[in-house]
Amino acid sequence: MDPRRGKERRTSKKAGAGTPKGSAQSARGGSEKPEAFSPASGAAISSSGRCSPAGKSVPKKSARDPQKMPPGPGAKTAPLRAGDSPPLGAPSADERERQKAPSVPPEGSEPSASAEPPLPVVRCRRPRGTGSRRGGGADPALERRSAPRPEEVGSPGRESASGWKPRQVLKNLKLSLGDISPAAEVVNRVVDHLLRRFQSSDSEFKGISVLHAGSYYERVKVSVPNEFDVMFTLKVERIQLDEYGNSGAYYFVKFKRNPKGNPLSPFLEEEILSASKMLIKFRQIIKEEIKNIGDTDIVVERKKRGSPAVTLLIRKPKEISVDIILALESKSSWPVSTQEGLAINNWLGAKVRTKLRRQPYYLIPKHAKDGRSFQEETWRLSFSHIEKYILESHGQSKTCCENGGMKCCRKDCLKLMKYLLEQLKKKFEDRKELDKFCSYHVKTAFLHLCTRDPDDSQWLPRDLALCFDNFVTYFLQCLSTQQLKHYFIPGFNLFSSDQIERVNKEFLFRQIEYERNNGFPVFWNEF
Repeated sequence: MDPRRGKERRTSKKAGAGTPKGSAQSARGGSEKPEAFSPASGAAISSSGRCSPAGKSVPKKSARDPQKMPPGPGAKTAPLRAGDSPPLGAPSADERERQKAPSVPPEGSEPSASAEPPLPVVRCRRPRGTGSRRGGGADPALERRSAPRPEEVGSPGRESASGWKPRQVLKNLKLSLGDISPAAEVVNRVVDHLLRRFQSSDSEFKGISVLHAGSYYERVKVSVPNEFDVMFTLKVERIQLDEYGNSGAYYFVKFKRNPKGNPLSPFLEEEILSASKMLIKFRQIIKEEIKNIGDTDIVVERKKRGSPAVTLLIRKPKEISVDIILALESKSSWPVSTQEGLAINNWLGAKVRTKLRRQPYYLIPKHAKDGRSFQEETWRLSFSHIEKYILESHGQSKTCCENGGMKCCRKDCLKLMKYLLEQLKKKFEDRKELDKFCSYHVKTAFLHLCTRDPDDSQWLPRDLALCFDNFVTYFLQCLSTQQLKHYFIPGFNLFSSDQIERVNKEFLFRQIEYERNNGFPVFWNEF
């Protein structure tokens, strides 16, 4: 039996071959070149850079109808070669004539799930004090974005260029000490109890330790402290990683040598460390132990398909969700797929990059998607600890946002964007289009944007509204081009068609565009 086939019989639908390199298209992520869909009306496609660490310039584009994106007046198009299909959404000659007639949409109308009327566009400048990505020279071409009403247009440096007040939103989102302390106390007590259980037993997980991760510990949590992420890490030595397909992110794990007495031997299947077996055992121990935690009402939520987390729901005194994730810790060199990732040389510096790449990396039992099924024996790379470090030390200046140091609005922009996605998911919770989008997509886009705009002067607090608008523009571009490269694994595309369907990206694009055109009404739903 080919060990790369893993536990094929465990998959919800048999995945076929064990995907040697070059196969398993669904695991490739970024190996395909996705086709950009036509963005919705009035969308801003920034000229500042694509969704990649390189930050190279791309031609400016103004968006039109979500289903059809005709060339503008005077636009030149290349003739089609024999056998070529016209571009997606390309109009006929008659349609182009009809589209020349002006159309004025009803003000403030909400987008449908399929189309939206065209809106005007306005040119807006980047925040004052910013130059090229290296900090010198003038700002490049002016950028285009969806226009607010004429009376709402402000000048750079004002609270908002479109009438809404981001500072007030952030004030509403600020977590109070009275909310944080009780929630953190309950979570810490539960985590400490589980940790003692794992460390005191003679089980396979005796050497486990805790690594706090996620938005709460990165200090970018928004709204209420009701979700926590905790990694239970287990050191493994002398392991060999066999890449699953050409994903760059998913691997089979083997031991180079398997001496007698290896506590993980019970989880081996034909030399492969079974992710599914370890996760089942890990989950079983947690389910048994939470019964022994007094004064707390806790249940283990039903396992989500393909999820690596064991989710605890603490129901008293307040409802809190805690994702506990098993992770293997390896101190060997990072895999080859990460060599071009973590592009922070022009932002945090080459020395910091070298230092970070000497840190361990982690592997979590995340199943690779294989068509409509999952390969249950794969492990996925995780760099949560590096992401946490970057967010804590986010400035080009070492004293950025410290007492007495220069302030920036990077984390404020991240909080606003996370809250925007969170509120949209809540607004459409009875639909499925936004189910696969998560805060990690927002954080990844944010890290790319910081790479593109590395100077602290490009993130001045007085320019919060414009910096956030740049972030929204950038995220819309990622959706439009269907390209969001993993920050550490550039070959893995988080927005590829097999990760998230195109229709879902179009839906989110239209909703974000509507929010921006109308002053983000979704921000005020709860206040």
